[in-house]
Amino acid sequence: MGAGHSHKLYRHGHSPVHALPPHCKIAAVFCFVLVVVSTPREAVWAFGLYAVLIAAAAGAARVPAGFLLKRLLIEVPFVAFAVLMPFVAEGPRVDVIGLSLSESGLWGAWNILAKGTLGVAASVLLAATTELRELLLGLQRLRMPPQLVQIASFMIRYGDVITDEMRRMRIARLSRGFEARGVRHWGILAKSAGALFIRSYERGERVHLAMVSRGYTGTMPVIADTTATRAQWTRAAALPVAALAVCLLGWTL
Repeated sequence: MGAGHSHKLYRHGHSPVHALPPHCKIAAVFCFVLVVVSTPREAVWAFGLYAVLIAAAAGAARVPAGFLLKRLLIEVPFVAFAVLMPFVAEGPRVDVIGLSLSESGLWGAWNILAKGTLGVAASVLLAATTELRELLLGLQRLRMPPQLVQIASFMIRYGDVITDEMRRMRIARLSRGFEARGVRHWGILAKSAGALFIRSYERGERVHLAMVSRGYTGTMPVIADTTATRAQWTRAAALPVAALAVCLLGWTL
């Protein structure tokens, strides 16, 4: 976890949210998602308030609405699944614009859409205000198993290496006049995937030997100790605490 590694979800800025320690933001988002999931699906107004809280956090982080909405498209497969639920679920039926839909399916679709969208929005906001290296340091600070942190670190660091290897192999195929146009070319693409796997595996072995030769014993050193003050924890807790108040109202009203 040496040098910084930027990613497309990150939006550089100097907002109060950017300035918070990464482990504070991770804990806040995790608690917020837990509260949202615990909210009864019948409390429709509560999810509207959660959306307002997310919008307020995005405003404090100076993250434009377009940036946030564009990256919410990642949940499109879940939206498609939720849309099908009213048609395939069993139970009492209701008529909606001439269609016979399952009442339980409608509630299930709403539950998935509302909670899933809010969870994805909170995660996108976290990624937009925290660099990947800081996220790993935050997980390390939160006492996540070191092996998982190392796996995530290596995956991030060498993901671009593998992508670049794929790009070079594609250029090599194009330079030889190859262009996949049908099923008959799937065999060549499969061989390319196999070759990429072998190259990646061999590269991983070389990297591991290089690390062992430099004293690697299975654990990565902590290169930064990002402590948080009480004021920073208080600011980070504002989102989940406000969401908890909404959740309690949703269960009592």
